[in-house]
Amino acid sequence: MKIDKKKQPQYRVNEQIHVKEVRIVGEGVESVVMNTHEALLLAEGKGVDLVEISPNANPPVCRLIEYSKFLYQQKKKAKEMKAKQVKVELKEIRFGPQTAEADYNFKLKHAQEFLKDGNKVKAYVFFKGRSIVFKEQGEVLLLRFANDLEDIAKVENMPVLEGKRMSIMLSPRKPGQPKKSQQRTDAEKRTQSETNEIKVSSETVLSSAPKEEKEIEE
Repeated sequence: MKIDKKKQPQYRVNEQIHVKEVRIVGEGVESVVMNTHEALLLAEGKGVDLVEISPNANPPVCRLIEYSKFLYQQKKKAKEMKAKQVKVELKEIRFGPQTAEADYNFKLKHAQEFLKDGNKVKAYVFFKGRSIVFKEQGEVLLLRFANDLEDIAKVENMPVLEGKRMSIMLSPRKPGQPKKSQQRTDAEKRTQSETNEIKVSSETVLSSAPKEEKEIEE
């Protein structure tokens, strides 16, 4: 295969490999160290290219493969790795201390979409002017917001007041991860189950103990 010298290839191929010896690998090829010239002749005999894939190894590792096929495989792997990488963004949702119900539901719907897309949500209440006196209402609103999203989000921190903003951070809940209320319910069930087992065990011990004979006075 002829390589365009005007383009700088990402990998050294065939005559571009100037080391004395290389370790060759490839399909149906035994991994072995050989003279680079011999490796080139072997590649030519198989109708493939000698592609240097690990230049820093000692000796460098080369693969016997068609260069175009090799590049295709590398691009495919890079594309698959990029698809697996989840880009998490931080979405902000702003409320007022006295947000109307319709506006609240509208923003709740947006938060659900953000979380389902794998993004974090930072919801905050902005207190303008003297509205800071309603900070308790703001806290209640944010806690309600977190509770309404409990099925798909977990709370990273409780409402925090910073200057004129009170915020809460929510992150997507992993599939199968129980929500806190469910965790409490499960813990209560386990505790109740253990209590019942102890009770049954105690009753069994008492029932198996010999009864005291009453002395009958004549």
